[in-house]
Amino acid sequence: MIIVGIDEVGRGCWAGPVVAGAVALDSDFEVPAKANWKLGDSKVLSKKQREAADEGLRLMGAPIGLGWVDAADVDKVGITTAVKLAMQRALEQIQTDYDEVIIDGHLNFLEDKPKTRALIKADATQPAVSAASIVAKVARDNYMAEITAQYPHYGFEKHVGYGTALHLEKLKLHGITELHRKSFKPIKAMI
Repeated sequence: MIIVGIDEVGRGCWAGPVVAGAVALDSDFEVPAKANWKLGDSKVLSKKQREAADEGLRLMGAPIGLGWVDAADVDKVGITTAVKLAMQRALEQIQTDYDEVIIDGHLNFLEDKPKTRALIKADATQPAVSAASIVAKVARDNYMAEITAQYPHYGFEKHVGYGTALHLEKLKLHGITELHRKSFKPIKAMI
């Protein structure tokens, strides 16, 4: 049975895109015994472990989709619609037949699509969802590190857009950018 796992990253960030990952894997998929990587909830894996898993999934040819919604569009449509849109975009890139789509969390953002369901903590229990959580996190973190070249004073490579003390300090010093979500309360308060 082929499962497409879907998870998003960046929902609560003050800056940057919301990114959804979609990965299709067999329901009983196990990482090869001699592999130098593992699957799991991306939040509990180290950066090095996530990058190794992302590379391993790509080398084995796993079907992968990434859906992006930038900060300006998050402001236009709201975070819930942005997450749904990112998930739709990620799923559209999966060009293989599948039996079910499992979305991490309690909310089925794709309830209008057949064969979809939400599952709490799926990123820790379902290999395809773990994989989706990893590829989304790696893609978004890499993007935020790359964007640092355009915004060297903001520390995006460190906080990746989340509401940290460092991010707040940089905002107070340098102001907001077009990467910031102006509809989010902390940013809105600074406008």
